[in-house]
Amino acid sequence: MTDIQFILASGSPRRREILAALGIPFTVRVAETDESCDILDPGARVEAISEKKCMAVQKLLESEGALKPGTLILASDTLVTLDGVFLGKPEDTKDACRMVSMLSGRGHTVASGIAVWYGGRLVTAHELTTVYFSSMTAEDIDAYVATGEPMGKAGAYAIQGQAAKYIQGIEGDYFNVVGLPVRRLYTTLKEAFDLIL
Repeated sequence: MTDIQFILASGSPRRREILAALGIPFTVRVAETDESCDILDPGARVEAISEKKCMAVQKLLESEGALKPGTLILASDTLVTLDGVFLGKPEDTKDACRMVSMLSGRGHTVASGIAVWYGGRLVTAHELTTVYFSSMTAEDIDAYVATGEPMGKAGAYAIQGQAAKYIQGIEGDYFNVVGLPVRRLYTTLKEAFDLIL
């Protein structure tokens, strides 16, 4: 992928860290995007929102005359669902406590979608992972939320951070929970575009 201008259409520090760990040179570009969506299926929903983010950056680069041959744009979106309820980013500490209380002692689903634009084509995909939390006391929940880590995170937790001590297990791709399904990205680039990460 040495001749490719890799654009990450996301401001997420977690996604930046994952791509950097993979040794991929990339540039971050983020465009204002309407992320509203009425799709109820989690996988289809994160794909649709990822597509919106991806195409917003594609249009931005095009308007700037910066959409060169060999430009690849990657966008992603992550959603936590429990009993059919979407858990987004908490509005405040009270909301974070509510979400973490819901997750305590139960399993939930994390859906991450990707949208890749390359060579005039757009391809989307998603990954689902089940995460199991151990039971948490009220003191556990208050202490975790007090760290500030839940803020800005879908589902009000970061599996790669201090929430790790409450994670009983997962089924599926760990990186999907962090925010970028690496294996799904690899297979999508390979199968759809004949590109190797």
